[in-house]
Amino acid sequence: MTLDPSNMHRMIADFPLQFAKGFDLALKTEVRTPVERVILTGMGGSALAGDLVNAAFAEDITTPLLISRNYTIPFPLDDKTLVIANSFSGNTEETLSAYDQALESGAQVIAMASGGRLLERAMKDGVQYIKTIKESSDFQPRMSSGYIFAILTALLIKAGHLPWVSEKQVREMADWLASVNTELPGKQLGESLFGTIPLVYASDAYWPVARIAKIKLNENSKIPAFWNTFPEINHNEMVGFTNTRDNYRVVILRDPDDDPRANKRMEITAEVLRGQGIGLKATIWDMMGRSRLEKIFSTLGVMDWSSYYLAQRMGIDPTPVKLVEDFKALLK
Repeated sequence: MTLDPSNMHRMIADFPLQFAKGFDLALKTEVRTPVERVILTGMGGSALAGDLVNAAFAEDITTPLLISRNYTIPFPLDDKTLVIANSFSGNTEETLSAYDQALESGAQVIAMASGGRLLERAMKDGVQYIKTIKESSDFQPRMSSGYIFAILTALLIKAGHLPWVSEKQVREMADWLASVNTELPGKQLGESLFGTIPLVYASDAYWPVARIAKIKLNENSKIPAFWNTFPEINHNEMVGFTNTRDNYRVVILRDPDDDPRANKRMEITAEVLRGQGIGLKATIWDMMGRSRLEKIFSTLGVMDWSSYYLAQRMGIDPTPVKLVEDFKALLK
């Protein structure tokens, strides 16, 4: 029996379509140059795409996108700074506070939200804004990274920080992603995670992918999950398995074209962990794709499906995040 009243299955299947729509949303937005730094301020799913931009374009971006996840922005603010304030709901208190700070500083500000107080303030203040898409009343911020990734890429291109990246590259990646079957391997991986505590590891180049995979397992499957990177785990975290007998499942995300020294560490780590009471529950997942961009989003597709089918296996609706909503109610 499928427990999916909000049809998250469709949201995941339609994810590749988000990139083109994101570029269209950013089309009319103007960026005043020169821009020395670009800052994204947001929380949760509203900030995740920023990490993906830095990872995907690590070799192309002239100045990495700075990301602030707090009430205040800890970076220099002046008239050569572009601040993108992103709150999917438009009511995130940390983002609203950071928006006010950016506006008072004289920085160039662009607001992004599907509605709420952030858009209201932007309209009142005469600030440029991008109204992001909320596909349904149940649509969650964590499902919007394609939209946000495309918008951020477009704004960074306009700011002159991605001189060797084109919109065409991202659109072609999205077309390729739509042709790749990530659902079946994702379902198989998700079923293997049933009854376990997943630990998602990747090389340092792909740390946002490991982190977002962990978040999807938290929010879609409603289970504890954790992440870390190579080579750091070999200097500390792996020692924690010396005496454990808990039911962990280690998922190592590997780019076959990554630093061979990191990939060697992955092989040896999996072998060591299999001998430390984790049985055979250490899986190396080779990322699909030709470019870093393709590998990032195909792997996230697999993890979306994994967390979705794990939720189904557990008889859980993957969409609501009741603990988060209860917490927000207590804050009020």
